[in-house]
Amino acid sequence: MTESTKSILVVDDDRHMRNALQEAVTRIGYRTVLAENPADALDKLDGISVSMIVTDMKMPGMDGLAFIKEARKKMGSLPILVITGYATVENAVEVMKEGVCDYLMKPFSFDSLTGAIESIMLRGSHNGREIITDSEKMKKLIQLAGNVALSDMTALILGESGTGKELLARFIHKSSRRSKKPFIAINCAAIPDNLLESELFGFEKGAFTGANEKKSGKFELADSGTILLDEIGEMSAILQAKLLRVLQEKEIDRIGGKQPVPVDVRVIATTNRDLLKEMEGGKFREDLYFRLSVFPLQLPPLRERPEDIKMLAEHFAKRFSLELNKTVSGFTDEALEFLAARKWKGNIRELENAIHRAVLIAGSEYICVEDFMLDEYPSQCRMDNGSLKDMEMDLIFKTLEETNGNKTKAAKVLGVSVRTIRNKLNGHGKIFPAG
Repeated sequence: MTESTKSILVVDDDRHMRNALQEAVTRIGYRTVLAENPADALDKLDGISVSMIVTDMKMPGMDGLAFIKEARKKMGSLPILVITGYATVENAVEVMKEGVCDYLMKPFSFDSLTGAIESIMLRGSHNGREIITDSEKMKKLIQLAGNVALSDMTALILGESGTGKELLARFIHKSSRRSKKPFIAINCAAIPDNLLESELFGFEKGAFTGANEKKSGKFELADSGTILLDEIGEMSAILQAKLLRVLQEKEIDRIGGKQPVPVDVRVIATTNRDLLKEMEGGKFREDLYFRLSVFPLQLPPLRERPEDIKMLAEHFAKRFSLELNKTVSGFTDEALEFLAARKWKGNIRELENAIHRAVLIAGSEYICVEDFMLDEYPSQCRMDNGSLKDMEMDLIFKTLEETNGNKTKAAKVLGVSVRTIRNKLNGHGKIFPAG
């Protein structure tokens, strides 16, 4: 099943809201299954397969929390996004403890909704994935991570981009006594400082312009569970100081709050920066570093675990073959030699993207070197510029067809920018939507 054919179950008793949610989901390339109440949704779950649920909280007959618990019995760990009115904000912590991925408060913008859905769907494709390795170095690291999981100590995961830091953090959480409680991840590099504080610690009604209702922060939502602070090296000095107090006192201060709120949260931080150098330059607090790095875990880059390349490539090929409804079953010897010779500066993520593209354009049962035409393959395999450009455009067109013309999704699959896609399409006759 391709990305564009994945279905999302939308549950809301308000017809206008259902229609608006359907339009938003459709515009980002997913199918929708509509249900006007929880009972209707549970009936539909008996006969269909969906990749995600978007549900309101306050509905007649059965409220959102009860529906989520029943849906969990049927669908296990299916990703769920909750949309909630002002009157149900207090339920946010409770639903997050049921494994809900995120929640949005009404009213919310189109961008907030689609951003949350795409983020959850992307994370969902990675959730539950095992750590695949045949490397002794990695096996020792996993054993150490398992030892860390047995305690409640903070952990700092270090490594280059694309090495699997979040995957290791999830392994620690699932191996711990907190495994049945929430795992909340937040990317410190993706959120501006003025918003990151409210995302982490929440705010009280009236704390600032636009704060119409109290909002629980990620630390409260992760209570009894684990919070992952991804790219901690990007956090500002002011927030570093506030985070240090949380770690020391085990309580948070909501923006505009009058008293601290106690939290029981296991903190895991990740970074691709050299924090020791950041400390020397005055960009990262020394006391916070030593508080976080009680047990540092250094993930090796893919170039230091070459024995894993073939295993990972075969795993990705199998996965993408199923997703793209292809019959790829392996690689030619030359293709495996090409993969082994690459430096993989982007690590596992770069390898994953390369295999995704190769599976998409593979014309036979076995992936060959030419299927990596957008990558730097050996000179003896290079084609003349004209042939390469023609094949490149064929790949772009095929990817756009797979994504229903969504240029943003196509760019993600191909590992290029949306601008690159648009530039290469200039002068060609095929017309695709603006997305």
